[in-house]
Parts: sequence; structure tokens; C-alpha cells
Amino acid sequence: MVCLGNICRSPIAEGIMRSKIEKYNLLAEVDSAGFESFHTGDAPDFRAIKVAKKHGIDISGIRSRLFQKSDFETFDRIYVMDSGNYNDVKSLAENKTQMQKVDFILNISNPDTNKAVPDPYYGGEDGFEKTYQLLDEAIELIAKELWQK
Repeated sequence: MVCLGNICRSPIAEGIMRSKIEKYNLLAEVDSAGFESFHTGDAPDFRAIKVAKKHGIDISGIRSRLFQKSDFETFDRIYVMDSGNYNDVKSLAENKTQMQKVDFILNISNPDTNKAVPDPYYGGEDGFEKTYQLLDEAIELIAKELWQK
């Protein structure tokens, strides 16, 4: 799960996916990362923690980290939140095989649209709730697909 600072959208997505892994008893791993080094090592934004907690998910222990080239080898799928994240990931890809792992997360619930998950950072708490709902819908579909396999 990749966003810019790894303090809002991607940690919410990581937390949701962790809850789905548990719900469906999946053999899977999830992590999140970003491209903005300013927040490296930081906990998620307090509003992200609050909205996740409202839905029974604790993301307070997540710490921001930078996306690394090795993530292409570690993970089977890499979900980005917007076109900027897509381009950042693409800039580190070494081949087409690596880029085949990358997709906009909302393409899961809205196929072939490349819709962005709005960045709630500069807005109020309602933006974090909207982000949560968009991510939960997409991640539920990802989890169900993995469960069926």
C-alpha cells in the first residue's frame, strides 16, 4: 500500500488489509510505504488513527517508511493511491514484470478508471472517513479474491 507520506492513506489501507487477513484467515502479508522522507519513522496522522479505531482497527503502531526497490521482490501486489504514487513507483521499477505488480487500489472496485484515493491530509476528519470507506470497499474485494484462491 503506497501513498506520498505513508501517514494517512497507506497506513489506513494497511490496517484494513490486516483486519481482512484476520477475518478471512488468509496467508498473506501487508505493509505500507511512501515517497516523502519528511515523515519517515512517524506514526500515522492522528486523524487516520482515530478513523481506523472507530472501525475497530489499531494502526497506531505503524511507522512511516520509504518505498524501496526491494519491495518489488518482497510483494506480489503493490497498490498505489494516486497517479503521483504510480509515477514514483514506476520510477524505481527495473522492468515490465515489476510494473505488472502495480495498480491503483481503486481499480479493484472501479476497474480501469485509475481513480485516486483523495488525500485527506489537508482536510477535516470527514475526509479520513471517506478515505476509509473507499479503501475498505476495494480491500474487501482484494481479500475475497485471495480467500477464493
